[in-house]
Amino acid sequence: MPTQPAPKPPTAGPLTLNDLKPGERGLVRSCEGHGAVFQRLCEMGFVEGTRLRVVRYAPFGDPLEVEVDGCHLSLRRAEAAMVLVNRS
Repeated sequence: MPTQPAPKPPTAGPLTLNDLKPGERGLVRSCEGHGAVFQRLCEMGFVEGTRLRVVRYAPFGDPLEVEVDGCHLSLRRAEAAMVLVNRS
């Protein structure tokens, strides 16, 4: 049976959406980046102040399912790393 990806060790850097475990909730601080992927994240609702919840990770850890404003979205881990969050 596949397992969840190993958690990252605590760091002094910013917390990203990748750092949250299934079931954890967060509040979007900001999105980093530019171009089409950044625009897509903003259009999907990953803007400052948005509450979200990590639903689950796929069997091999990529993609992850996130609930944002009642909608379930799938993101690649590389995209999720662009979303800075605070745990809530």
